[in-house]
Amino acid sequence: MTPESAATESAAPSAPAPETHAFEADVAKLLHLMVHAVYSDKDVFLRELISNAADACEKLRYEAIGEPALLGDDPKLRITLRPDAEARRLVIEDNGIGMSAIDMAEALGTIARSGTKAFMDRIAANAGGEGTQLIGQFGVGFYSAFMVAEKVDVISRRAGSEQASLWSSDGKGTYTIAPVNLAEAPARGTRVVLHLMEDAVAYCERYNLERIVKAQSGHVPVPIVLIGTGEEEPSEIADGAALWTKPRSEVSEEEYADFYRSVAGQFDDPALTLHYRAEGRHEYAVLAFVPGAKPFDLFDPDRHGRMKLYVKRVFITDEAELLPRYLRFVRGLVDSADLPLNMSREMIQESPILAAIKKGVSNRILGELEKLAANDADAYDAIWENFGPVLKEGLYEDYERRTALLNLARFKTTASGGAWRALKDYVAALKENQTAIYYSTGSDLERIAASPQLEGFRARGIEVLLLPDQVDSFWVTAGLDYEGKPFKSVTQGSADLKLIPLLEGADQPAAEASEAVSAFIAYLKTALDEAVSDVRASDRLTESPVCLVAADTGMDRQLEKLLASAGRAGAGAKPVLEINPRHDLVLKLADLGEDEAAFREDAARLLLDEAQIADGERPSDPRAFSARLGRLIARALR
Repeated sequence: MTPESAATESAAPSAPAPETHAFEADVAKLLHLMVHAVYSDKDVFLRELISNAADACEKLRYEAIGEPALLGDDPKLRITLRPDAEARRLVIEDNGIGMSAIDMAEALGTIARSGTKAFMDRIAANAGGEGTQLIGQFGVGFYSAFMVAEKVDVISRRAGSEQASLWSSDGKGTYTIAPVNLAEAPARGTRVVLHLMEDAVAYCERYNLERIVKAQSGHVPVPIVLIGTGEEEPSEIADGAALWTKPRSEVSEEEYADFYRSVAGQFDDPALTLHYRAEGRHEYAVLAFVPGAKPFDLFDPDRHGRMKLYVKRVFITDEAELLPRYLRFVRGLVDSADLPLNMSREMIQESPILAAIKKGVSNRILGELEKLAANDADAYDAIWENFGPVLKEGLYEDYERRTALLNLARFKTTASGGAWRALKDYVAALKENQTAIYYSTGSDLERIAASPQLEGFRARGIEVLLLPDQVDSFWVTAGLDYEGKPFKSVTQGSADLKLIPLLEGADQPAAEASEAVSAFIAYLKTALDEAVSDVRASDRLTESPVCLVAADTGMDRQLEKLLASAGRAGAGAKPVLEINPRHDLVLKLADLGEDEAAFREDAARLLLDEAQIADGERPSDPRAFSARLGRLIARALR
């Protein structure tokens, strides 16, 4: 069928007039962004349309399990390309599931709507009426066609239906849908007709099409046939052999990269490729990738994994949650030979076979990451840079794999010079009498490194983990240890550093408070009683006069701040104010006489304000802080 005949048929006097619809969500603007920003290589339009066609064939393959009549007398699924340079037209056709007029309005009238969820919801519900709402094979990728086409016609007939429809648009704000004569529509499936722009006619050249298909779509599990014009013979340019069914030795790195980009919807190269077949109690194939760049929605709270589930090469779902959430950045698929095809999605989710597959695949991915860390530290560090905050979620979510995840964890520390550091290296460098792994949390790496609470640890050469990610404040509270060494916050409780010797030449940390300083500390306890739970001499300060820490049994201050910002914590516990009893400022304040009572009270409040500012907080009363500071400056200028 030609697009001209489809348009003529739809426009004939005896045919119903085409219905004109406006695209949703300001589609013209979104199309402009799609064409000029999302895709930098126009060749990608062919990959996207072929991928959509392959999905349609896979969905028909699934539906035909329960309803074989849908395949009719044409059981061999395929994708066909028909270029016509003279007419400046390219046709991409499949004999897959097809679409009704309602499906077209749903799938092709709204940007960024994917058909997979609606398709799988129908399977899960096993309902008849809602089945006609199948969105089919089109998602965002369909609109890449407008990079090369000034007009796009879509003629589709749903498998088993006696009706066909024509969707047509120039991508500038509206589209039309009209019935089309069955004689001029596919027997089933979808025909996409691209009316190419003048500068895109090269996409009708046979060589060009073969090059793009072999480079970008040779992996699809449906044969691709090219039918040329004139006397050229039809040729199969992709055999439809699923990439994951081939031995690893027969697959090139370029083929892996192309498959990754297709399944992940990204344009980078994979940082790690995992391809294997598990045999034994359960048989399944795995082809999984760790992306080379962060997916844009990595921290979307509603984001799920992107691993597809196949059964005997039949696509089942991409919502099976084949991996724990902390591995949600992994893209790829699992193809099981054991799961039954006629099982609903809910039953599949509860299947012990799937549970065993999930466990096996998760363990294998973590094992491969550990191998990479051992064999290519730079490559692994790049993965950790991108996905470390997500992997650390597993430290409090996945008790069973905590040891493996701790081995994979990398940290910036006070001794690493900006490089990533493994816990095994940290433990190997423990100081004499050091019994814990020390850490400090916060929201900014540089601010954490400059915290006054670290001074006493630096004086003794004790390495401290610097933890700037939000998740760090949670996993460290899970009662973990590494090789028998517990994790201990440098900003919570007493530091207990006296048994660890100082570095040679290091400044002497705070000693026991003198009688005058002890009296001043007692005064501070009374003056600041409503703001702090205790005031005490510090053995962790060497340069700063004061700092704030959490009480021994209280919540770590950074975790308290995070919970408060999320509305999940009420008034926090009062902190402990630690005083450096050797600091010049503290010594001079301790020597103030009774006649300086007003100044002494201002000084006490300013010490607390200083500690709050050093901790990344605002003074509790900024106006009072300003007034006190003004009085202090005025006194100094007398």
